[in-house]
Amino acid sequence: MFAFVLGFHAMTTPLQAQTPPLKLVALGDSLTAGYNLPGSAAFPAVLEKLLREKGISVEIANAGVSGDTSQGGLERLDWSVPDGTDGVILELGANDALRGIDPAVAEKALDAIVTRLKARGIPVLLAGMYAPRNLGSDYATRFDGLYPRIAEKHGLILYPFFLDGIAGDRVLNQPDLLHPTAEGVRVIATRILPTVERFLATLRPRS
Repeated sequence: MFAFVLGFHAMTTPLQAQTPPLKLVALGDSLTAGYNLPGSAAFPAVLEKLLREKGISVEIANAGVSGDTSQGGLERLDWSVPDGTDGVILELGANDALRGIDPAVAEKALDAIVTRLKARGIPVLLAGMYAPRNLGSDYATRFDGLYPRIAEKHGLILYPFFLDGIAGDRVLNQPDLLHPTAEGVRVIATRILPTVERFLATLRPRS
C-alpha cells in the first residue's frame, strides 16, 4: 500500500506543478479569422502551435471577424475578450484602409480598445498595418503613423506590419491578393513569433 501511494504521488505531482497556460485572444478581422481557410490553418491556431513547439504553454482564442473595422472591433470588445484573458494580440485596421475611412476614425477606435483593455488589466500587443498606396501619400502617411502613435502613447509592443513577408506575393496570397494562403499564414506567424515571445515575457505568470 505504501508503494502504491508513492507511485500515485509520483504520477500526480508533475501535473500539479504545471502552471496554467497563458490565455491570449487574437482580436482582428479576416486576417486573424482565417478567411477561406480551415480553423487549424488560421493565424491564432498556427501561432499557438509554434509557441507550443517552443515549450510555451499558451492558448490563443480566435476573435477574428471577417470584414470588421476598428470600430467594429471596439463594439464587440467586451464579449470578444472575456475575463481571465492574459493578453490580446490586436490586429485591426486593414478594412478601414481598404474602405478609405479617415485614419483619425480608426485611430480613435483602436485607442479606445487599448484604453479599455488596459483598464481591465489586459496587456496588448499591437499589430500594425500599412495603407494601400493607391490611396495617396497623404492618406498613407496618416494611416501608417497611427499604430506607432498608439504604441508610444500606451507603451505597447508594436509589430509594425502584420503582412510583412507576404504582401503582394501571388504565391502566399489567395487570388484576391488580400488574404493569405495557409502557407502565407505560416509565414506571418513565423515572422511575428519573436515579437510575441517578447510580449509573453512581459505578462505576469498565472498561479
